[in-house]
Amino acid sequence: MSWAPPLLTAPPACRLIVNFVCGLRNPSPFSPFFSSSSPTNLRSPVFVAPAVCSPSSHSPLSPPTHTMASPIASAALKARVRSPSLLKKVCKPEDLLHHFPHGAYIGWSGFTGVGYPKKVPTFLADHVEQNNLQGKLKYNLFVSASSGVETENRWAELDMIQRRSPHQVGKAISKGINEGRIDFFDKHLSMFPLDLLYGYYSKERGGGLDVAVVEATDIKEDGSIILGASVGASPEIVQAADKVIIEVNTSLPSFEGLHDITITELPPHRKPYQITGVQDRIGSTSLPIPPEKIIGIVEADYRDMTGPNTDADENSVRIANHLIEFFEHEVKHGRLPENLLPLQSGIGNVANAIIGGLDKSNFKHLTVWTEVIQDTFLDLFDSGKLDFATATSVRFSPDGFKRFYDNWDKYHSKILLRNQEVSNSPEVIRRLGIIGMNTPVEVDIYAHANSTCVNGSRMLNGLGGSADFLRSSKYSIMHTPSTRPSKTDPHGVSCIVPMCTHVDQTEHDLDVIVTENGLADVRGLAPPARPRDHQEVRPPSVPAHPHPLLREGRERVPAQGHGPRAPPPLQQL
Repeated sequence: MSWAPPLLTAPPACRLIVNFVCGLRNPSPFSPFFSSSSPTNLRSPVFVAPAVCSPSSHSPLSPPTHTMASPIASAALKARVRSPSLLKKVCKPEDLLHHFPHGAYIGWSGFTGVGYPKKVPTFLADHVEQNNLQGKLKYNLFVSASSGVETENRWAELDMIQRRSPHQVGKAISKGINEGRIDFFDKHLSMFPLDLLYGYYSKERGGGLDVAVVEATDIKEDGSIILGASVGASPEIVQAADKVIIEVNTSLPSFEGLHDITITELPPHRKPYQITGVQDRIGSTSLPIPPEKIIGIVEADYRDMTGPNTDADENSVRIANHLIEFFEHEVKHGRLPENLLPLQSGIGNVANAIIGGLDKSNFKHLTVWTEVIQDTFLDLFDSGKLDFATATSVRFSPDGFKRFYDNWDKYHSKILLRNQEVSNSPEVIRRLGIIGMNTPVEVDIYAHANSTCVNGSRMLNGLGGSADFLRSSKYSIMHTPSTRPSKTDPHGVSCIVPMCTHVDQTEHDLDVIVTENGLADVRGLAPPARPRDHQEVRPPSVPAHPHPLLREGRERVPAQGHGPRAPPPLQQL
């Protein structure tokens, strides 16, 4: 009798047996797995799970004849898995299918489209597509930030995602969110890992995750893993998970030595981060995983699917020039040292233009404390302007990664990758006096900013780490073109508006607004003075809309006094 893969569910009695045998549930998901004294010391786990479990032949979770495959590990994989006991857990993705029942809580590694698992998510997507399980096999998916388009976006196309957090990128997943098919909630990236360990996102199952799938570039003799191009929330996802699958990517070089991994403690045992400079290390170069958690090791054989960078346009270059002039002004007045302070830069054309502008400036011995390192930072290293950069991810273009790998000895000692809880930590950001620079959807004349929702309701990607930096940096800067192209408006859509349709960063968080037309310094300004200062960054003489909304908005602001925050009545604008 042929077996047709049904919806991956089982009768209650069968589920109890499988859960017991496979260690599906952790009786105490809130118990810490690691010693509080050292990030590399492990406590005995509070659950028991077999190395790899295969379901009973009578279980509907697998074919009747299913047995655990024992593939011969490739020479490349053997060279990467230096722990003999873990080499015995090498398997194929199809051997792990029964660990992914409908409704499971799943965590992936990955941040900004690098360091994400590839083989297992792709196999699950193939399984759903081949067996017409679209919308019937859905998961609660938690990733540090965005994952790969060929994995996460395909899952969204196949209606495999029930819930998603905290940040995503992709047309299919964005469409699913805005159509109400995917329950998405964004979160400050500094807070997401800890909230995950608190059990806030999985209260229905008593906290924790069912399975974590993590990409590694190496496994050490002690069983700890060397991550790849990102750290993100991988340490916390592993801590929260009952079971862990490791994808060892043999198409990548080992990233050993590039990471500073810390193990998150829960209150009341949390301690300060002992970081006073961008180069400071406080953790380990590898991520420890209790061997009892590891249920399979799969070989991955292709690299992160990043795209090429786009060149900076004229407006982006003008924005960068305004900012560099501002930095020179602050140095002249003694508010910045000659080599500035650690820089945080977001993603996109404007961010690339700013880093490119710094490469052409007179500033030297720069440092970077940010989320993501992009291609333009390599230029800054090559020119000798940048001394050191730390982040939670290196997201290069394909050409950028080749350049990075070909010059590994040149770059690896100047870059450090940390947990996103550390890279985005308000504590560290404030201590170091970071210069935070991000691009919003829109900014209003009072310096509120919208980073997430077009017209107040259509979700783009999520909040990300913008608020982590903008609230705690010494300089909180929003840069944006004054208008964006629109399919329906010949003038474009204004990014400087009377009142934001959605507020992510309040008027209390931002210091400087920059467009191609100029720079508005709102530090220390009362609300009535801010709209007048915004004249420097408004759209050009041809208005972004047929009606001069910004002028009307400014005219409604009282000439003195504290005044209202919104131009009343808002519906008339």
